[in-house]
Amino acid sequence: LIATKIKQANCSKQLQKRIDTLEMRLYNASVHFNTILAKNKKLREEIESLQIRKAVLDNFYFKLQTKLDQQKRRMNAAVEQTTQAYEQRSEVRARIAAMSERHRKDTAQYHIEMQEQERILARETKLKAFILAKFTDRSELEEQAKKERDLKAAQRAKKSQGECFETREVAYKRLLELTEDGNVDQLLNSFTEKEQKSFACFLYASELNDDMEKMQGMQRGSQKYNSDRQNSVFSELKVNLTETTEEANRYEDLCKERSKILGQLKSSMEVLLREIGCDATDIMKQLGEKGEITDLNLMQYFGLMEKKTNELLLLESILRYTLTEGSSPDLPFTNPLLAGSELLRPVPPQQVYKVCVMGWMFSWAVEVPLDHGQLCQMVLQNREKDWDNAAGTDENAPGME
Repeated sequence: LIATKIKQANCSKQLQKRIDTLEMRLYNASVHFNTILAKNKKLREEIESLQIRKAVLDNFYFKLQTKLDQQKRRMNAAVEQTTQAYEQRSEVRARIAAMSERHRKDTAQYHIEMQEQERILARETKLKAFILAKFTDRSELEEQAKKERDLKAAQRAKKSQGECFETREVAYKRLLELTEDGNVDQLLNSFTEKEQKSFACFLYASELNDDMEKMQGMQRGSQKYNSDRQNSVFSELKVNLTETTEEANRYEDLCKERSKILGQLKSSMEVLLREIGCDATDIMKQLGEKGEITDLNLMQYFGLMEKKTNELLLLESILRYTLTEGSSPDLPFTNPLLAGSELLRPVPPQQVYKVCVMGWMFSWAVEVPLDHGQLCQMVLQNREKDWDNAAGTDENAPGME
């Protein structure tokens, strides 16, 4: 009976000691669990902040890429407009050259015709002067004959009929002297014909003078019109060329600025990829690149950097967990990257990851993230298993003694 009471007392002490031990373990586990939850919350906040920053940078890059595409399209349109303006300028220059050639030929033809007209006019002027000279000589002869007739009339009044006959004979002799073959009628007809020809030449010369004045006026008007037209065309082309050149220079400056910003982003990405140790072998094999970031493979490098960032964050979380726990490597572990913000794309379900850290293999399913209640339930279940294992060990200890 005494041994039984002693044994019960010892069992009560052991039970109390076990209860104290389990309470201490529960307290330590609660403190450790709260610490893990606090760290997990901090990590989730950091991950969400990083994901938001990444989403902002992606949005900024998308906007820059869109602006760059727009600038490229505008620059291509400006180049096309410049090409069209250059072609139009070439066509206008060809037209101007053709007009100049035609104007030169017309001017040469005009000078030739003017020389011909001047020659004809000089000949007609000489003929007119000759006719006027002949007409003047004829007038003088008529005046002289009139004077002689007056004189003879006066003499006839004084003289007899014989004297009148002598006067007529003298006048007739004078006419005969003027004629070549002695035909007075032929002389009068010739004089009448010459007078008619002289009057016709005078009319023709007047018409020629009028035609020449009209042609000179038309030539001056044509020259003025061509000069004004050329000046207006040159001015318009000069203005268009200036505007096109200014617009092209502005587009080139914008393109250089955007290219500079994009180059800085590329260089920063290259440094970041080297620092985090990303392997771009797959991209180089797929695209045949030389390891340089270009506009074509920029998105592939973004995907590679995102994948490497996720892996590093995952490894850091695993290391922190294992270093903090330091006990059983078979404890389930939830992926901290699954508590991301809504800016990320949804991950495919049923993806199992296996990671080796410090010789231990960790595997987990990333179907859905665990909430606070599920984490508490998982930790309590694991602790109950530990308590059961410890109780079995304590019960087996007296029997072994």
